[in-house]
Amino acid sequence: MRQVFHDFISLLFPPTCIGCGMPLYANEEYLCTFCWYKLPVTNCHLHPEQNEAAKHFWGRLQDVQAASYLYFNPKSSVERILYELKYNNKPEIGILLGKKYGEILQNTDFARIDAILPVPLHSKKKRKRGYNQSSCIAQGLAHAWNVPVMEDCLIRTKHTTSQTRKNRIERYENMKEAFTIPYPLQLEHKHVLLVDDVLTTGATIEACAAPLLKIEGLRLSILTLALAK
Repeated sequence: MRQVFHDFISLLFPPTCIGCGMPLYANEEYLCTFCWYKLPVTNCHLHPEQNEAAKHFWGRLQDVQAASYLYFNPKSSVERILYELKYNNKPEIGILLGKKYGEILQNTDFARIDAILPVPLHSKKKRKRGYNQSSCIAQGLAHAWNVPVMEDCLIRTKHTTSQTRKNRIERYENMKEAFTIPYPLQLEHKHVLLVDDVLTTGATIEACAAPLLKIEGLRLSILTLALAK
């Protein structure tokens, strides 16, 4: 009876694509086939000399590789996807896209890691939202690669103001000393992947990387779901 009721409700109110708003077919989830096909994939990992994600950290973080899955533009399908993920209680979207990106990167050095660290939210913001969107993306990557997500190894200790309307220097100052590592011995001599939702100026990730790169023998890689153009 439960399945019959679910099918009846779906007939009256069919689930719609978060990218374009059109009704989804039975074999589609969150995004229609057309929107999956039209996603603006960066392929940063294929072009080390012209890697737009890595360029954010050149001269700022040494010996760090980085990549992003999708380009982010205002009023685009990617903006709508990220809005649903962050503000409309759809953590499954992050898991799904993280898994897809993990499959793309399966045979790259990004997958040869020991642990995944999602960029943490402050406890106040996490309680309000109910989940950390970066953790959802990390879970999808972990599912694709069968590696652990270590959420307690990187902690946000400073409740920062929104980064949205700040310039690069203001973002950096806002995030300065916002993160700490309570158990650094757990990460010694490990290849660690830092995961976030959107790469804009790189200030948040740089603030996370600062204490991580002080750990003996740690190697750092960076992935984000989206890259702001």
